Amino acid sequence: MQLPVSQYTELLQKKQEKLTALLRPFNAPTIQVFDSPTRHYRMRAEFRIWHEQDDFYHIMFDQITRKPYRVDEFPIASGLINRMMKTLLPLLKQQEVLHKKLFQIDYLSTLSNKIIVSLLYHKTLSEEWESAAKNLKEKLTALGFDVQIIGRASKQKICLDQDYVDEILPVAGRNYIYRQVENSFTQPNATVNCKMLEWAIDCTKGSEGDLLELYCGNGNFSIALAQNFRKVLATEIAKPSVVAAQFNIAANGVDNLQIIRMSAEEFTQAMNAVREFNRLKGIDLKSYECNTIFVDPPRAGLDPDTVKLVQNYERILYISCNPHTLCDNLQELSKTHRIEKAALFDQFPYTEHMESGVWLIRK
Repeated sequence: MQLPVSQYTELLQKKQEKLTALLRPFNAPTIQVFDSPTRHYRMRAEFRIWHEQDDFYHIMFDQITRKPYRVDEFPIASGLINRMMKTLLPLLKQQEVLHKKLFQIDYLSTLSNKIIVSLLYHKTLSEEWESAAKNLKEKLTALGFDVQIIGRASKQKICLDQDYVDEILPVAGRNYIYRQVENSFTQPNATVNCKMLEWAIDCTKGSEGDLLELYCGNGNFSIALAQNFRKVLATEIAKPSVVAAQFNIAANGVDNLQIIRMSAEEFTQAMNAVREFNRLKGIDLKSYECNTIFVDPPRAGLDPDTVKLVQNYERILYISCNPHTLCDNLQELSKTHRIEKAALFDQFPYTEHMESGVWLIRK
């Protein structure tokens, strides 16, 4: 697989022009552009396994034709994933119980040189499989890999040790520890994620009062931003992410951040006194003076009720994985707020995908 590395600058320029045009109706300032490494930038990857007689290998499907393509190396993925891909398959071939009815392999790697390998099967995993998987891990460890092996089948998940790795991200002169759980969301491009965090810290520097964050995940943003606020209140609905966030809060010595397990829509209902939630018992929402709100919603953007909630805050930090739904939300947000800063983060080079950010101040 060849990447058009020589075209990277031109492709990024086109993204900048497209985002600039989308934000022009909202009088956005010049967009800050944060580029990506041109290869080995993606920290996670998923491959189907194609069995052909006595052989098998990684494949990906063409999105249009659905034709399978053999993948022996994947320059988009981290160097660690590529080394594991080449090392793993020959070891799996040595034990039939490890490759029989294996249909997918997922990789999650880190800048801290740790990796999770998830093996997915169309069969029930037995004690024999677990014994073979332990042997596989011993061999990989002997070869210098800091690896976790996980087996998955229908209604089955076997972890030999743990289902997470701890990432270390260098951000604004400090190292942050982030526990990343297998099969949970993590930012795919770690280098660009560091740049996103630094931009967010810079936007909110000198802030007064407290911060409310919706969709906090494993605390990726809220932990880094806590230094700029008196207190931070964050919401997340996915239980594994909440557990990881609690670990990350402690690991980074953050003492002014509280996570609530609820969706953004539920929190909006709580704030508007539409309904009460047992999960909020013991939490004095009135003790928070949140002048700033941070949102990083799914591709669908913010729902209308949450947009109205967000407009109640003096400052809005909005990270978007879909500039079109961002602009849909800005139709309403721009009535009360102006864009102070705008940014393009190239999380996904060589694709049409654009990650963006806007820093909004009340007019």
